[in-house]
Amino acid sequence: MGKDESGPWAARRSPTIRSLRAQNRSAALTHLITAGRATRAEIAAAAGLSSASATNITGDLMAEGLIAETGVLASQGGRPSSVLEPVADGAYFIGADVGERGVAVEMFDLSMTRIDREFRGGDTEESPDAIGRDLTDAVEALRQRNGGRWSRVVGVGLGLPGIVETDADGGQTLYAESLGWEPVAVRPMLGHDLPLFGENGAKTLAKAERWFGAARGVDHAVVALLGRGVGLGVISGGELVRGSASAATEWGHVCLDRSGPVCRCGRRGCVEAFLGAQGILDRWASAGGRFEGSGWNAMGELLDATEAGDPIASALLDETIDVLGSALGGLVNLFNPQRVIIGGWVGMRLMERFSSRIDEAIHHAALARPAGQFELRSCTYGGDAVALGAAIMPLESLIAAPIEETVSRAARVG
Repeated sequence: MGKDESGPWAARRSPTIRSLRAQNRSAALTHLITAGRATRAEIAAAAGLSSASATNITGDLMAEGLIAETGVLASQGGRPSSVLEPVADGAYFIGADVGERGVAVEMFDLSMTRIDREFRGGDTEESPDAIGRDLTDAVEALRQRNGGRWSRVVGVGLGLPGIVETDADGGQTLYAESLGWEPVAVRPMLGHDLPLFGENGAKTLAKAERWFGAARGVDHAVVALLGRGVGLGVISGGELVRGSASAATEWGHVCLDRSGPVCRCGRRGCVEAFLGAQGILDRWASAGGRFEGSGWNAMGELLDATEAGDPIASALLDETIDVLGSALGGLVNLFNPQRVIIGGWVGMRLMERFSSRIDEAIHHAALARPAGQFELRSCTYGGDAVALGAAIMPLESLIAAPIEETVSRAARVG
């Protein structure tokens, strides 16, 4: 960036015919997967291709077994147009929502429809080694049930509870400081030889919403994950913001009050200490609240008590919404998003009942101009968003595959 793209730089960066063909293939396949179905003319328009290029590229994708003609669209006065769709059985992707208490592993076909899922873990926190065993066992269970499809599994994506860094050789390391874990090498977590892709769970949630959900169709959005932990994905210019080493948008550990409650990371007054499930429930208990458990049901009891007029619960919820509004209002000022999207199981519960109050609190905290330029949405995919976003990583590897690999794949399919 910053270099003049005319002159000698343009010559050095001009794409080869082979790389241009790969780019066109990627654009066409991406459009078909996100749209679900399209004609060649629609693909050409969406991907910026000529009619001839769209015909050639769709022919390549049909030869690979990734798309097929599934119908005919009648036209007025001209030739009817064939309708193309992804071949659901053409490829499979696995996505895992990995937490400190276990894993939710889901398998998707090429239409990104979930076809199977497996859970491991329980109600207590586990070590990284135990989480790795959970992950391996869950993937193995999927393999046992889907043996006929397994040769077409492209890879496994992991939505992980911390910062995920990738080194120059492609190796990945998880830094889950708030869980008290030492750095964890990602590759050994899975005892299968499938290609493995890791990313922070909040970023995979944002990826799912960008491709198929509430952030689709906009280039600037902030996607907040409120669950046991708190995370953020920021979409700017249509791309996820990652920073120099993928640690960007660690919003959950931004300090709001240096004398505030202790966070899981060991510091005081973090966003997560106020807005994570345990932080909310700990404050309720300290104020005299009585409830069962520490998860979904306990949060439901808090919201029920609030709506029933319980003064302790109501005061706590007022504080929580005020803090959430301030924290998100700051993001509106920083990133000027078109959409603010709230997900995670705590976020979804709050949005179900108090979306208008949250919207008002964000507007109150943000500057008037950027506050007038966003809309508030709930995440589309709820509890499945992290796993779906994780599965998009191996999908992206298929979409971006070099031409040599696509030709090899076509030969195998043929």
